[in-house]
Amino acid sequence: MGLRKASAYSRKIVRANTRKSKSKQKAYVKVVPPLKIVKFDAGNSKAYREGKHPFLIRLVALEKVQLRDNALESSRMFITKVMETNAPGQFYFGVRVFPHHILRENKTAAGAGADRISSGMSHCFGISIGRAAIVKAGKDIFIVSCENEKTARIARDALIAIKSKLPCTSRILFEKVAVKQ
Repeated sequence: MGLRKASAYSRKIVRANTRKSKSKQKAYVKVVPPLKIVKFDAGNSKAYREGKHPFLIRLVALEKVQLRDNALESSRMFITKVMETNAPGQFYFGVRVFPHHILRENKTAAGAGADRISSGMSHCFGISIGRAAIVKAGKDIFIVSCENEKTARIARDALIAIKSKLPCTSRILFEKVAVKQ
């Protein structure tokens, strides 16, 4: 089964759907789909924690949106590959959102005649088909911290390239941070 298009989920008004009970009878969410994001951090995290990177580039969402985990993972893979090939060891990359929200689909048969797949309201909650992160306006989606200005330009270009993978309007913010000695 293929993925539904992002417009089916991305700009809908949602209530976070994460309820998973220990007893299976009480749980609305019977099965939690596996997380597709492999890593949330890449690069030199020690230098970032110690404050040795003077440049910080952030991708910020400008509207409230749901980001599916496959969009986050494809963006993460692209940025990591670009940064590792062009500036190995000179950056830190972090994903700042976590896909808690569980996406559901209530299938119905589309055709003429009696539909045997439809069961009325007895199973109207739907089955779990994926995960998404609910991102509020102004929240960081990705951050890249760099050692020098050349690496910061590479990171900015990589973030510009992945803006088309995300279903929201976003802005890239470039900051120069004071370096800890």
